[in-house]
Amino acid sequence: MKFVLLLMLALPVGALADQESDFLAAREALRAGNAARLEKAAERLKDSPLEPYATYFQLRMNWGMKNMAPIKAFLARGDESPVIDQFRGEWLKYLGRQERWDDFAEEYPHLVNGNTEIECFALQMRQRSDAEGALREARKYWFSSDGTEESCSALFEDALKGGAISEADVWQRMRLALETGNATLAKQLIKRLPKVQAFPAAEVSVAASNPQRYLDRTKFENSGMGRHTVALFALQLLAKRSPQMAYARWEKISANFSEAEQRYFFAWLAYAGALNHDERAQGWFAAAGDAVLNEKQLAWRTRTALRAQDWREVWASIDAMPPQQQNEGVWRYWKARALKVMGRLAEAEALFAGLSREYNFYGQLSAEELGTSVAAVSFGQLLSEGEIQAIEAMPAIQRTLLLYRMDLRTEAAREWAWALRNFNDRQLLAAAEVAQRNEMYDRSISAADRTVSLHDFSLRYPSPYRAALQENLRKHDLEEAWVYGLMRQESRFASSVKSDAGAVGLMQIMPDTARWVARQIGMKGYRKGLIHQVDVNVKLGTYYMKTVSHQFDDNPVLASAAYNAGPTRAQQWRGTQPLEGAIYVETIPFDETRDYVKKVMSNTHYYSKLFGQSSQSLKQRLGIIGAESDRNRKIYREER
Repeated sequence: MKFVLLLMLALPVGALADQESDFLAAREALRAGNAARLEKAAERLKDSPLEPYATYFQLRMNWGMKNMAPIKAFLARGDESPVIDQFRGEWLKYLGRQERWDDFAEEYPHLVNGNTEIECFALQMRQRSDAEGALREARKYWFSSDGTEESCSALFEDALKGGAISEADVWQRMRLALETGNATLAKQLIKRLPKVQAFPAAEVSVAASNPQRYLDRTKFENSGMGRHTVALFALQLLAKRSPQMAYARWEKISANFSEAEQRYFFAWLAYAGALNHDERAQGWFAAAGDAVLNEKQLAWRTRTALRAQDWREVWASIDAMPPQQQNEGVWRYWKARALKVMGRLAEAEALFAGLSREYNFYGQLSAEELGTSVAAVSFGQLLSEGEIQAIEAMPAIQRTLLLYRMDLRTEAAREWAWALRNFNDRQLLAAAEVAQRNEMYDRSISAADRTVSLHDFSLRYPSPYRAALQENLRKHDLEEAWVYGLMRQESRFASSVKSDAGAVGLMQIMPDTARWVARQIGMKGYRKGLIHQVDVNVKLGTYYMKTVSHQFDDNPVLASAAYNAGPTRAQQWRGTQPLEGAIYVETIPFDETRDYVKKVMSNTHYYSKLFGQSSQSLKQRLGIIGAESDRNRKIYREER
């Protein structure tokens, strides 16, 4: 049976189309500044679920209105739509710029989704009654701000004058700016230093544009802190390109730097080396000694030890992490693995037991370490039709469905998340069912994934388009669970989605890859627009999956990494010795690809249960990844 929207049952199709066209007309009128057209469209939307947007558009067009009643009435409507809170945030920024602090104070406590700019306006307001406390609080934003928030700049000026932000804080922020590549902010901060400490901002520009030339042509004998800071920035940039080049240049100048600066350099060199799988990285981390490592450096210190299978160092590196980082699933799992190797079985099993109750990559692996299967999961509807219809009738859900129909995915996702934010498990599952019935599979998954105690894995792991896939699966001898595991991660079954990089459709095929595949399979009359069609996208994607799978002897870990980052990289990330599959995945240097492969493999394991196709454990699926020296097969250099 084909399910349809409650809206479609209640309204003629023409009425829905009218609502959509009126909404788009209102939005365009706002962009064009046409108040008359906007008023007409808003009037037609008055009794529709999209009315909050029309009212928002009208208020946005009239910031300077003298009559505050319409604004206060809109804000008083509470939490019926995220567009109200969005307007509240924009209104607070307007009030802050106007220094209308009484009006700001009235509305600020009701804001749900704030940002740094608004928080700094709030501190400006607080300065009127508690200047000292406000400036102390501003110091927190000094280290996290990117320097572009005008509302924070005024606070920082006062904090610098009053001593709430010290000279040491200026140096620290400059170093943080350089570590993130923000040379512009670093140059601005030079002006904040005492004259005796200031140095030419041009040095930062030269180091940023050509770090090797800067290091080769600059003298560091008897140089001050400023030049040392820029040199360490240049070395960090050079290490990203080549750890060896950075290390060779460092050896020539290191005697001019303090012990603390030397440890700082080795921390960044070790991090760069770890990302390049340089076997010297572990020694460089040791040379960093007691340097304070940031969370990324601590993570890669651990991953470097994993590749070396130095389990005591794995444990020590995780133990050095701040508590919040240690509590992440990834580090609880690897700490448990290290404790197990070290013979501390009770501690290891306690960590595995906690993780095994989580439905994710590490939960699955932890359950297997304990010799148990993943906790029982339900594949089937757990709710009454009445519960589903009650959720479907909610105005916020109806707004989401209408926005989704108009392919306004960002607005739809925001409405959906807002509507679900206080739902219990049964309501979440009902919302997931509504979304799935309306082919909003990404929203269905997002709702079903959030349940705490009551789970329906047929909603978490939907399997649409099975008929369209079968012929391609048979032709290429691909495991259905793996294909679905990959599609769920690539697109969450949103057939019209396009990534920032340009990948398209269910299987997120890059246009160049699509053209290459079309030539390989002899697809006549192929043109770019066809990639959006489900049958074409699946045909191209499954062929490419088979291609990369064949290149890596049908190893799903390597093939998944290759599908996301390209076959050449997947090959380069192998070790000089065979690696446990989980360690290979954990030490993929691209954050996106590392997370991607974990989720594809976890998805695959669940889909195999859903389809009743395999009893293979996740650890068996991950297998052992052969050494990088095994290069006897052709590696396609088609980068997605």
